[in-house]
Amino acid sequence: MASDPDGDRKRAVVLVSGGLDSTTTLAIARAAGFECYALSVDYGQRHRLELDAASRVVSAFGVRDHAVIELDLRRFGRSALTADVPLPTKRAPDAMTDIPATYVPARNTIFLSLALAWAETLGAEDIFIGVNALDYSGYPDCRPEYIEAFEAMANLATKAGVEGRSRFTIHTPLVRLSKADIVRRGQHLGVDYALTWSCYDPQPEGRPCGMCDSCILRAKGFEEAGVPDPLGRG
Repeated sequence: MASDPDGDRKRAVVLVSGGLDSTTTLAIARAAGFECYALSVDYGQRHRLELDAASRVVSAFGVRDHAVIELDLRRFGRSALTADVPLPTKRAPDAMTDIPATYVPARNTIFLSLALAWAETLGAEDIFIGVNALDYSGYPDCRPEYIEAFEAMANLATKAGVEGRSRFTIHTPLVRLSKADIVRRGQHLGVDYALTWSCYDPQPEGRPCGMCDSCILRAKGFEEAGVPDPLGRG
């Protein structure tokens, strides 16, 4: 168990994309008393607005350190988030059960591997990721069984795990929550969602499109929570 040398708080690496889910996850980790190290990945996504949002979020939360890793995933696969591939639009949330064109091959596996490497270097045992298995777009790497498998692998594949110095835990505080529940949880923790960004296809004037899966799920969450979205409805 590694503690902050300047205090008694345990360290945690938190994956922060700048979206609603990862921002709420960061708030939960901080409220739980962790000294947070934020990790964002510049992977060749369609736009940089989410990375700008991640910077705003971590600045507002006062994390211990914010690492932005450049790793161009455009080299592999043809995801709608990294290539000139049409985005799914206007899909009903209950129809988002297939694996959509926005799937980026092995993205969460890559992100969690980077977080694991940093955690081991920091002497941290805790990694937070904002995956969700209810209101999501059908991504296979957002499921609880995937997270359980990665956690088992993390403890088999690291020096700290094999030597018994650390027992890594992958925290998924949102995995069983609806988008509305996530919004309510963030409201309770004082999250300023005006700092966040969710849209896959921002408009030229910098507004959300309101039609991509991410916009639709975000709108559903705020509407069902009875809370106005500070970014509007696109």
